[in-house]
Parts: sequence; structure tokens; C-alpha cells
Amino acid sequence: MKRTLYLDCFAGISGDMFLGALLACGLDFALLKSELAKLGLTGYELTLDTVDRSGIAAQKFDVIVSQPALSAEPTHLHTHANGQTHSHAFADATHSHHRSLSDIQQMIAVSTLSDAVKTRALQLFQRIGEAEAKIHNVPIETIHFHEVGAVDSIIDIVGACIGLEALRIDRVISSPLHVGFGTFKCAHGIYPVPGPATTELLQGVPIYSKDIEGELVTPTGAVLVAELAESFGHLPPLRIERSGYGAGTRTYEKFPNVLRAIIGTLEADAHATPDTVTVIEANLDDVSPQVLGYVMEQALAAGALDLFYTPVQMKKNRPGTLLTLLCQPADSARMCELLFRETTTLGVRQRTEARVILQRSFVTVETAYGAIRVKVARDAHGNIQNVAPEFDDCCAAAQQHQVALRTVQLAALNQVNAAAL
Repeated sequence: MKRTLYLDCFAGISGDMFLGALLACGLDFALLKSELAKLGLTGYELTLDTVDRSGIAAQKFDVIVSQPALSAEPTHLHTHANGQTHSHAFADATHSHHRSLSDIQQMIAVSTLSDAVKTRALQLFQRIGEAEAKIHNVPIETIHFHEVGAVDSIIDIVGACIGLEALRIDRVISSPLHVGFGTFKCAHGIYPVPGPATTELLQGVPIYSKDIEGELVTPTGAVLVAELAESFGHLPPLRIERSGYGAGTRTYEKFPNVLRAIIGTLEADAHATPDTVTVIEANLDDVSPQVLGYVMEQALAAGALDLFYTPVQMKKNRPGTLLTLLCQPADSARMCELLFRETTTLGVRQRTEARVILQRSFVTVETAYGAIRVKVARDAHGNIQNVAPEFDDCCAAAQQHQVALRTVQLAALNQVNAAAL
């Protein structure tokens, strides 16, 4: 099943709103800070507060940057209607405080962030560089960011990639983007909303303008939604797991300046299971059973489809354990990292295998011992191949009514037969 993130951009989107929404949906703030520290970037502080936006509690994420001594030349900072202060890239390398695009890309590439996070972040910055180069009609190699805006953009973009990985998001879908209307002022002059960079980045993305005057979509927000979302439209049929709101800075009367994020499973995917899996194995001869139990708990919590242990005889006639982990192919790198971190293995083997799976669903039946869930397995033609009362439900009912476990199981099966599924 693909874990889906739906972005409801009725008040636009910026990098800090995106991260605020992910944090409201369960992204661990301490984890985000520790992962961002792998960049080796200094001169900033991260804050997170719960704020009110027109009656909605939302998470306000901020990057507080230590302000360098600015040159006398104008910067490209301007403030958007949602309160996001953003620095556009520019091609004049004579500014005294700037980071080049290549500097930022090198910082990400040499960091100890996961490969998936680095790859996605590099793609996003490359897209920003391409857009700015086109707007200013200069080679992409000459694109620079003012120091303050560069730190802010790095944190927002890399942080977004960290958040998507930590929350195990497989798919992003977005609503059409409310971009606002009117004009904004920057060092180059007065420009219409949306700004040049935002307009370039939103090619192919549905946008609209109404109600709120000002720039609601920042270039950082634009690149995140344009490059991450695989489709756009109204909220699809979705089984919601969690939701949250990321706040912009400004407040409006009777208009919540927030980005709403909804995480769940598309109804079309609700009963889907992957028919291709990655199998990861490692032989262990010096790990205690206590650690093995912990590793299983961590792997399953991180999204592993299954993990099991098999006793084996290893070299030097040592008894050992074969660890076998099943996961979705997209999760294989993350699972390998977990095994290297939590076990003593020096290497793992992995392969891709196909599997044939029965589609599973649950029905609840009423018995003399209470309601019992029953798992029903069907083939591709809808024919029932197996039914099995949920073991935990049966155990709880047997203990409550002081009867044998098999008595409850038989009662549940009899009710399933009577229901003529």
C-alpha cells in the first residue's frame, strides 16, 4: 500500500508551512533537528510553536538565521502575504554574503543524510537553479543565494525531504494552489503575483487566485509541490490516518492562513499488497536474543512487511541466527541502514522476489462471546480461499468468559458460515 500525503493548499504553500504541517502530522521535531545537523550548517536556530489561525490550532515552524553584516548592495529578500520571508537566487556574485548553487549541492552531497534524502533534495535545488537561470538569462553555474535566504531554503527543502522519509510517504497529491493576487516589491522592482520564479516553477500545476491580496505561494513552496506531487485535484477517497496544519506568519480575519496535510491510504489502495518485495538477509553470531527482539520491533514499526529469525550453523561451528526481512523495494535502503545501526552485521544480502497474494479484508461477527473480527482471504476472482478468526480477539473473549480458546474460534467460524460470505 502506498502511504499518501494530500496537501490542501487553500491558503498557498511555503517551505515553513510544509514543514509545520508534517510536524503536526507526527514528524518528530528532535529527529528533524538531528538529521538537519548532518549538513554541518551553522548560524541558525529552529523553533516550533502551536499558534491559532482563525480558530485552527496549527504548528508554526521557523528558521531563525543569525544575520550577517550585510553589504550596501540591495538583497533580494521580500515578504509574502503568508508571512514567509524568502530570498530569491541572483546571478551577481559580487555580493559579500551569498552561497552558490554548487556550494549548496556540495553540502548536501557530502553530508551523512540518507541517499534518498540527498537525491531528492539535490533534484529540488537543481530545479530552482534552472528556473532562476531561465528568468535571469544567465548560466546556472552563476546562480547564487543571499546568505540568509540560502540557510532558510536549505533547511526548508532538506527538512521537507527528511520529513517525507521519516513519515514513510510514498505518494504526494495536492489540491490546486491558491496563489493570491496583487503585486509585491523586491530589489528588482514591483512584480505581479505570482512572482517570476514561482510562475516558472509552477508550470503544469493548476493554480487559481481569489480573496486574499498578496503572494501566497513562495518559490520554495512552489518547487516542493511541483516536484513532489504526482497529481493535482480535489481530495480523493482516502482512509485518513492523521492530519495536521502548518501555519503561515500572518493572520487574516475569517481566513485560516494554514496548509492542511492529510496522510492516509487511497481507497483504491486499501486492500492492495505489494506483489514484489525486497528480501534482506544477514547472518548473526554475536547478537543477544534481547537485541534481536528489539530489532524486530524497530523494523516492523519502520514499515517492514515482515521479519523472522532462523537458527543456522555458522563458520567455526558456531550456532547463529539468519535474519530475514521483507520490505517494499522503495524501503530497502532505509531497512539496510536500520540493520547496520542496530545489529553487529558487517554486510547484508538483498534480492527482489515476486509473490502471489490473496486479497484480505475483515468482517465482524457477533458470537455468544462478543464481537469477533474474522480475516477473509479472496483470490483475484473474488472467491473465498480462507477465513480465520482474529487470534487476539478470540484470546480476549476466551479469558473474559472463562472458556477454551478453540470454543470462541469455532463460534466465530460458525457465524461466518451462517453469514454466507
